[in-house]
Amino acid sequence: MSLESNKTLGGIGAILLAIPFANLIGIILILVAMKGMADFYNDEKIFKNTLYGFMFGIVGAIALSTVILILALGFATISPVVTPFAGPGLLIIAFIVTYVFSLTAAIFYNKSLNTLSEKSGEPMFNTGAMILLIGAIIPAIGELLKIVAWIIVAVGFFNINTSIRMSESITVLPATEEKRFCQYCGAQLQPDASFCSKCGKKTT
Repeated sequence: MSLESNKTLGGIGAILLAIPFANLIGIILILVAMKGMADFYNDEKIFKNTLYGFMFGIVGAIALSTVILILALGFATISPVVTPFAGPGLLIIAFIVTYVFSLTAAIFYNKSLNTLSEKSGEPMFNTGAMILLIGAIIPAIGELLKIVAWIIVAVGFFNINTSIRMSESITVLPATEEKRFCQYCGAQLQPDASFCSKCGKKTT
C-alpha cells in the first residue's frame, strides 16, 4: 500500500484505540499501518516493536480477564477449599501481572512511535509515545492518558508528509562536457584550449 493509505489506516486505528470496545479493530489497523510504515522507511523496528507491544498487551488482558472470570463464577465451582483471602490475593496478583505486561507493552509502543517520529519527522509521535508510557506507569489516570496519547498519535499519522522527498530519491549525476578534437590531426583537446597541443594549430 502507499504511504497515503498507511497513514490513513494508522490515523483511523489510533482513533479507534481511544474508543472503548473498539480497541481490537484499532490495534489491527495500527499493525497493518506500522508494517507499511516499516517497509516505506526501511526500518523493521517500527513494526516489530508495535507487534511486541500488542503481544504483551494481549497477555496482560488475558491474565486479568481470567481472574475476573474466576471471581465471577465463584470459587465453589472451582475448588471446594478456598481461604477467605484467596479473592483479594488473586486480585492483587492479577493487578501486578496486568501492570507489568501493560507497562512492557507501552515501552515497546514507545520505541516504535519514537522510531516512526524520527523517520517521518513528525514530532506528534514522540509526544504520544511519552504520554502513553506515563499512562502505563501511573494506573490511577492511566486509561485517560492512554486515550489522549492515541488521539495525539492519530494526529501524527494524519500529519505525515506524503510528498516525495526529491533530495533523497533522486541521484544528481555530475555534468559531463562534450569532448573536442583537433580538426587537423584528430588529437583530443582540452575543454578550454585554443591551440592543439600536438600539432600546434589553432582550433575552432
